[in-house]
Amino acid sequence: MKILGIDPGTGRVGWGIVNHDRGIDNFVDCGCFETKVNSDLPDRLVKIYDFVEKLIINHHPDSLAVESLFFEKNAKTAIDVAAARGVILLAGEKSKLPIFQYTPLQVKSSLTGNGKADKTQVEFMVGKILHIKEKIKPDDAADAVAIALTHAFRVR
Repeated sequence: MKILGIDPGTGRVGWGIVNHDRGIDNFVDCGCFETKVNSDLPDRLVKIYDFVEKLIINHHPDSLAVESLFFEKNAKTAIDVAAARGVILLAGEKSKLPIFQYTPLQVKSSLTGNGKADKTQVEFMVGKILHIKEKIKPDDAADAVAIALTHAFRVR
C-alpha cells in the first residue's frame, strides 16, 4: 500500500510517500511545495489543490494521511491552515482516496511512544524506521513522512 502523507500549510505543504507492504515500510519520495509569501489566500489554495492533485496523479497512492489541525496562537494562521487542509482533503476525496487524519500527538506517539516528543526525536525515528541516513529536509517534508508512517503503523 502506497501512502501519501501531507503536512498542511498555506506557505509550505510538506508531502511524503511511504510504501507499506506486508509489515515492511519503505521510503519512496518526499518534498515541500511552497506558495508565494505575499499572494492572496484564494490563489494559494488553488495552487495547493493543483499540486496535491498532480501528486496523486503522478504517484497513485492508495490512501491519504493528513495532519489534523492543532490550536495556533494566531487565529488567522489557524484559519488559513484549515483552508489549506480543506483543499487537500478535497483533492483526496475527488480522487476517491481513503483519507485518514492524525493529530501531532498521534504522530509523535506512534513513532516514539511519547506524545510529547520533540521534532528531533520524531525525525530520528523516521530515519531509523525507513533506513534513511541523512536528515529529511525541510522539516515540513519530514513531518509528512512521519504522518505517512503513522498511517502505516495503524493499518498493520
